[in-house]
Amino acid sequence: MRLSVSKSKNSTSLYVIKSTYKNGVRSSKVVEKLGTVNELSKKLNGQDPIEWAKKYVEELNKKEKEEKREVIVKYSPSKVIAKDDQRSFNGGYLFLQQMYYKLRLNKLCTEISRKYKFAFNLNSILSRLLYARIIYPSSKLATYQLSTRFIEQPDFELQHIYRALEILAKEADFIQSFLYKNSLKISKRNTAVLYYDCTNYFFEIEQEEGLKQYGPSKDHKPNPIVQMGLFMDGDGIPLAFSINKGNTNEQLTLKPLEQKILSDFELSRFIVCTDAGLASQDNRKFNNKGERAFITTQSIKKLKAHLRKWALDPKGWSLTDDGRTYDITELDEEKDNDKVFYKERWIKENGLEQKLVVTYSIKYRDYQRNIRNSQIERAQKVIDSNPGKLKKCNPNDYKRFIKKSHCTGDGEVAEHEMYRIDTELISKEAAFDGFYAVCTNLEDDASSIIRVNRRRWEIEECFRILKNEFRARPVYLSRDDRIEAHFMTCFIALVIYRLLEKKLNDKYTCHEIINGLRNMNFLEIKGDGYIPTYTRTDFTDDLHEAFGFRTDYQIVNTRQMKKIFKITKS
Repeated sequence: MRLSVSKSKNSTSLYVIKSTYKNGVRSSKVVEKLGTVNELSKKLNGQDPIEWAKKYVEELNKKEKEEKREVIVKYSPSKVIAKDDQRSFNGGYLFLQQMYYKLRLNKLCTEISRKYKFAFNLNSILSRLLYARIIYPSSKLATYQLSTRFIEQPDFELQHIYRALEILAKEADFIQSFLYKNSLKISKRNTAVLYYDCTNYFFEIEQEEGLKQYGPSKDHKPNPIVQMGLFMDGDGIPLAFSINKGNTNEQLTLKPLEQKILSDFELSRFIVCTDAGLASQDNRKFNNKGERAFITTQSIKKLKAHLRKWALDPKGWSLTDDGRTYDITELDEEKDNDKVFYKERWIKENGLEQKLVVTYSIKYRDYQRNIRNSQIERAQKVIDSNPGKLKKCNPNDYKRFIKKSHCTGDGEVAEHEMYRIDTELISKEAAFDGFYAVCTNLEDDASSIIRVNRRRWEIEECFRILKNEFRARPVYLSRDDRIEAHFMTCFIALVIYRLLEKKLNDKYTCHEIINGLRNMNFLEIKGDGYIPTYTRTDFTDDLHEAFGFRTDYQIVNTRQMKKIFKITKS
């Protein structure tokens, strides 16, 4: 700040002015009008107004350096705001930015830029794609437009985003191994257990092409899909992923991605935990080598008859740290409601020796019954109201309980199709209520194996976040390389989000975190700083505490904001 002396025909006025810069353009702003020389002479009892004003400005500069100067902003109710002048900006991305730079993704961009020697700013593009995927998930065109909402403005064009996607796809393996190795510097990675699962993403098109192929859609949509295989570590942080054609058998996707982990991540000792759909004999045998092991869900219905009979036998059940055996038909519905009973045995099939662990829980039995009863109610409503709309259904659809027949109870041919609830199927399914099984080549006790398998829900939550919160589908891209890069940005964004979640000690839900970051907006006071317009909450307090800087002052002056930028990029 400096003193400005403005002379007119009748008076000399003194002002405190300040230089401001925006997009490299310098301008001056009046901070305070001190008054005319004549007015000040009367107030200062003969003291020289110019000398007084100089000392006053000097004191203001000193306070500003100490960040104690109060900011006075004047607004006129009769003055219209400038057209197309953006005044509101998001600052929630600053916390994501700190995670981005802690992962050294800026260095990654530098390495890739040197290799391909392009002129655009890959670091600016990748960072904005990640921040926007979490805070403003949308298409690439919308992301380009929305990235101007962040306090720090982007310096690239829309065409550069698509060019960057092509480069990111080429470097997919390098990026994943780089991300893993640098994540170790900011957080311990529990790689003793790796969880694997698959999902798919639809495209709003009808024609198959490249990766986009028709396959069994988990969204039950009649569109071409691509398939994602995802490995997650034991703490719920994504480790590696792959994108495959939509018609690929998901059992064939585990081994190639695991081989990349073995070679690129330098991991050799871990347990792979999967669901029954990925538990082929080949996958189990692959993880029965070296220092690797497997834990996989096992369908009791698909067991051989003698094993199924053993699994469902009500006698011979145990509890952890309890030497007794139990008959589950004699359990107390209230006292034993929260207990998990188990039995185990070793089996050998197709040259593979593995332990079969079966659990039984009254709570799980009731959960399955409640779901089935709700499905039966829906099925009955369809029979009563509009049975004509019945079509083919999958094995878990409520329509499976509807039985269609063309004969009456006496065996005579009926004039019309007859629909009824299939009570025989209900009885068959009820026989398995409360039972759950896993297979493993580990010799650990059953409770440890059950505990590891229970955390499979976290990889399902990863997919839910990608699909619902990050809106990774539908995909508005056509080229295979750009599609792969799109999921690469979703994957990196998920890693950043999970690390941020851990930094907050898993205290907040995904919805609370993302909404909190999205709502952390600021009003820019040109030349002075940024006024937070968000509500200070426990979440924002915890966020500031965890990341080591604050944005919740009544005004964050320009100097303070520059310090925050520096902190988030160190």
